[in-house]
Amino acid sequence: MGQVTYQTIRLTKGKHTSKEHGACVMELASMLADEPFSDHPASVCPVIASLMRAYNDSVDDRRRQDLYAYAAKVVGSRGSAELERLRAEHVSAWTAQSKTRRWTHFLFPARLRALGPKPPLDVLGASAVRSLSTHDDRTHAKMLALVDALLAMGSPVRETVPAQSTAAGDRTLTTA
Repeated sequence: MGQVTYQTIRLTKGKHTSKEHGACVMELASMLADEPFSDHPASVCPVIASLMRAYNDSVDDRRRQDLYAYAAKVVGSRGSAELERLRAEHVSAWTAQSKTRRWTHFLFPARLRALGPKPPLDVLGASAVRSLSTHDDRTHAKMLALVDALLAMGSPVRETVPAQSTAAGDRTLTTA
């Protein structure tokens, strides 16, 4: 077998010691970002990374392969502490809206619930994934939509600004 690259690696469950042994979605992201091989790439938002690690390890192999695109999408998603806080709040709210809220409540140990509104990030991602009642095409789409929403939170916002006009009093709104 030739050299393992981001183009030839297969996404698998768990943490790997090297790319020769496979990769999870975050390890692939570290490869794409040209960082040391790790499931905690520096260029990825810790909230998103937590969610992606947990989902990678819980979803079946067929759906896991859909995460290739997300390995690339999440590179460069790390932002400010405020953005990380907003993303964590979004994931917490998403988890709370789950129909299986009571079920995840029991899986989230009391000692961790006692930590307050900001649980450890790995617990936050794992709780969101466990809030899914099953892993089927519908919940897969729901999880990927959550990741898309988190990524959109860090995208630059295009504001509507007044355009310069040549006619007096004629001002048109355009997008910058």
